[in-house]
Amino acid sequence: MLAVYVAHTNADEPLAGLVVGSLDEPAVPPGWTTVEVRAASLNHHDLWSLRGVGLPADRLPMILGCDAAGVDADGNEVVVHSVVTSDAWRGDETLDPRRSILSERYPGTFAERVAVPRRNLVPKPPELSFAEAACLPTAWLTAYRMLFTRAAVVPGSTVLVQGAGGGVATALIVLGRAAGLRVWATSRSEAKRARALSLGADAVFVPGARLPERVDVVAETVGAATWDHSLKALKPGGTLVISGATSGADPPAGLNRVFFLQLSVVGSTMGTRDELERLLRLCVERDVRPVIESERPLEDARAAFEALAAGDVFGKLVLTR
Repeated sequence: MLAVYVAHTNADEPLAGLVVGSLDEPAVPPGWTTVEVRAASLNHHDLWSLRGVGLPADRLPMILGCDAAGVDADGNEVVVHSVVTSDAWRGDETLDPRRSILSERYPGTFAERVAVPRRNLVPKPPELSFAEAACLPTAWLTAYRMLFTRAAVVPGSTVLVQGAGGGVATALIVLGRAAGLRVWATSRSEAKRARALSLGADAVFVPGARLPERVDVVAETVGAATWDHSLKALKPGGTLVISGATSGADPPAGLNRVFFLQLSVVGSTMGTRDELERLLRLCVERDVRPVIESERPLEDARAAFEALAAGDVFGKLVLTR
């Protein structure tokens, strides 16, 4: 079958090991099934995999891709929840110490077919296209959990989104607006700041700018480059929720500010199957749709990866079949 996979990793030139070619059909363990992939979306996780982060050489070749929407073996339209837990785990999937996601231990979604545990399939609402649904299980689910589970925002709260433009950041803006939040966003790019306003952000700023007032919550995915500003932007008792560090994972500590102002620094990663179901329902009932930068056929995956690596993307990149 046609697949997009890592043949070898390269920390400095990640696309050097990217291959679009033929691989064997996925194995289907007991309790698993196959999904005919109609659409799958890219995430920064795919670039990290190409660099060898979390993907040792003995697992290669590995098909990339965490997110997918398609048709299961019974003909049902489904969305794939990409967090794979150990068989005995019950409860919040993100807390299983042995969890992984597709494309880490098991072949990913950038292929004609993917094998997944049956419990990981969620019905796709007919109101969402396959491309729209394929954007939700990683970036949009991460944003949903950051806002509503980990930061526990309430309508009327002010949220600062650092680094508007990426999949998680655009999801934070759209979901925050739908939930009745006042959403502010930062970006180095004037064009991306303008697009953030068009998505519903109430105000936009250059990174590090002095804000009109301190905020209740900062949603952080950038890391080192914005960490100090994120802490300074919070009002006393505020919450910084972080799900990634695309600019580096070793930010200045700022511990004196954290304890003196009684700030909460909260980690967040991915989301549960139940949260994915609620996210899908929210998208339908509030007419919310993911921001899609472009859709390309699976055969043109390299062009999508080049765009992701260059950073000139606003929203999600989708591969289709």
